[in-house]
Amino acid sequence: MTHSASAARRGQTGPLISASFDSPELAAAYDRFGVLQFEHGKELVALLHIAPGESVLDIGAGTGRLAAYVAEIVGEAGRVVAIDPLPLRLDMARARADRHFETKIGRAEDLSAFDDGSFDVVYLNSVYHWIEDKPRALGEIYRVLRPGGRFGVNCHDPGRPHEVRLLVRYAMAAAQTELAPELGYPSLGVSETELMVQISAAGFVGALSEQRTFVDTFPDVEAVVGWASSSTFGNFLSGISNADRDRVVETLARLLEVKRGPDGIRLERYLTFATAHKPVQSPE
Repeated sequence: MTHSASAARRGQTGPLISASFDSPELAAAYDRFGVLQFEHGKELVALLHIAPGESVLDIGAGTGRLAAYVAEIVGEAGRVVAIDPLPLRLDMARARADRHFETKIGRAEDLSAFDDGSFDVVYLNSVYHWIEDKPRALGEIYRVLRPGGRFGVNCHDPGRPHEVRLLVRYAMAAAQTELAPELGYPSLGVSETELMVQISAAGFVGALSEQRTFVDTFPDVEAVVGWASSSTFGNFLSGISNADRDRVVETLARLLEVKRGPDGIRLERYLTFATAHKPVQSPE
């Protein structure tokens, strides 16, 4: 998914996303800011009713905070495998694991390391909107789930962008950067309707979905930029010059002041949560 920066000039319609921008600094920042995703990850886990002794696959586990939480739920009789394509983040997850869960380099589109029917539960916490080949990923997830196994996902809906995404677009438009405003904070998210169609097309049944709103509080613009940069593994404002980036951040800082309350800058985030399960019996 690596493209040249020149591909993201004005008029480019697709997002510029690369796994090559990650760094030790971004991985460490993500581990600090990742508590935001950890909190809504716990809500996803609750919807899946994970039980002691079950086998669970965490796709896009990052630094392993949620995998460690799930490992406590399944206990010693269970199994948690955490995979991620970013080695620096998985190194941090491995340090956190300490016999509580396994870690492997991997991505949703290729789960060939696992046999058919290997897991009771598979989930993706704030990961689906980074997957390019979603049908292939869902097919792999379906394959590695046992009959009756549960699947859960939460995902960004481009039709309902987070407040910070809108503010970044306004800041980029005001700064008149060469990068199209909508590409400064890229995502491969899908609408709730499209997500449900994709889940059904993969063969899952009993699908349920809902939109949930989260409110994040940041002390200053540096924290907002740190969160955006680390959670996008460096893709935030990646296609512009340092001078343009400085202008965007300065404008963003002014816009964010409108959102400041007594406890800091409050920004709403919106995610679609969906769950489904693999049929107990395969279709004829």
